Amino acid sequence: MLTTNAHPTGRHFLQIPGPSPVPDRILRAISSPTIDHRGPEFGRLGLKVLADMQAIFKTQHPVMIYPASGTGAWEAALVNTLNAGDHVLMYETGHFAFLWNRLATQLGLKTEVLSLPGLEGWRNGVQADLIEQRLKADSGHSIKAVCVVHNETSTGVTSDIAAVRRAIDAAKHPALLLVDTISGLAGADFQHDAWGIDVSISGSQKGLMLPPGISFNALSPKAIEASKACKTPRSYWGWGEMLEMNKTGYWPSTPNTNLLYGLSEACDMLLADGLDNVFARHQRWAAGVRAAVTAWGLAIQCADPAVYSPILTGVMTPEGVDADAVRKVIYERFDCSLGTGLGKVKGRMFRIGHLGDSNDLTLVATVAGCEMGLKLAGVKLAGSGVQAIMDHFSSHPGGLAKP
Repeated sequence: MLTTNAHPTGRHFLQIPGPSPVPDRILRAISSPTIDHRGPEFGRLGLKVLADMQAIFKTQHPVMIYPASGTGAWEAALVNTLNAGDHVLMYETGHFAFLWNRLATQLGLKTEVLSLPGLEGWRNGVQADLIEQRLKADSGHSIKAVCVVHNETSTGVTSDIAAVRRAIDAAKHPALLLVDTISGLAGADFQHDAWGIDVSISGSQKGLMLPPGISFNALSPKAIEASKACKTPRSYWGWGEMLEMNKTGYWPSTPNTNLLYGLSEACDMLLADGLDNVFARHQRWAAGVRAAVTAWGLAIQCADPAVYSPILTGVMTPEGVDADAVRKVIYERFDCSLGTGLGKVKGRMFRIGHLGDSNDLTLVATVAGCEMGLKLAGVKLAGSGVQAIMDHFSSHPGGLAKP
């Protein structure tokens, strides 16, 4: 049982790459009284959030909204478009791409994984030329889908999805393109229609600034046609009944009503600010954090500056330094949560999230906590990351951050 002094004074610094800090405005919306999910007021809410999410995904086509985590949306994308035994090309850029591949194999799909060798695959983005080469070699078109991660949360790499689309087209291959943008959506530019994506997958707890509990599939007409021919048994995840009921703003099962209030508020905030402004803000925050890491003399997990993530920065600790021990010091001494290294990079790096309800001072304070924690853990630093991030923000004015 929690004691009355379980939480320190002041706000906890939740600087993991999701769940992200939730703005008070959204928390207040979520706390509104629950309404009848079959009544007229809910129908209006349903139509609004469905239309808003089309704007966020930059699509004119349907968006499915599930009461689920991003993992559920992974499964929904696969079971609506593919049959057991289908050949699927998965590109591994980090731990979440690895997990998506594992889920696909558990569903009975025949997966083939592409990646750069060793840890290089986890320090770089999707290599579209490798996908093009593999699809050109697939003259019989046995590969039914290509699955890639837009923003790899475990490594801080944002891949070029438009290049993947061009690779598929250059190979003249009919494979579907499925893209995980769970941590990218509403923080990094994402264009479902313009990039020719068939199914986009996302969740509520990253750039949308909500608690976990909502996931999404944005569809293309080609994906919808594939779902009609798909023989995989599905019920809860099935698009067919949802597509029909969503036309009037309702769901075939019970939706997460109060989180949809929060989603409506989040969309209002993002769309009023303008998505381009939102993306620019995240890029500026990310550049400030990277300036700090560079000043410390530590390596950034993403090895290619062209695909640095605006959502998070992976910080590699020196050889022999346990990154999780550093994180523990920072948490216990300064009440700041940082993302752990996952999979192949467990203990070798930590992750600083710069998204959600943040601003310049949030990130300056986060860098200060990291700098103090690194020193307390015995890590020798080349210089002051705090000074570097302050210099960056003061010389790159961005106006008042919104939300």
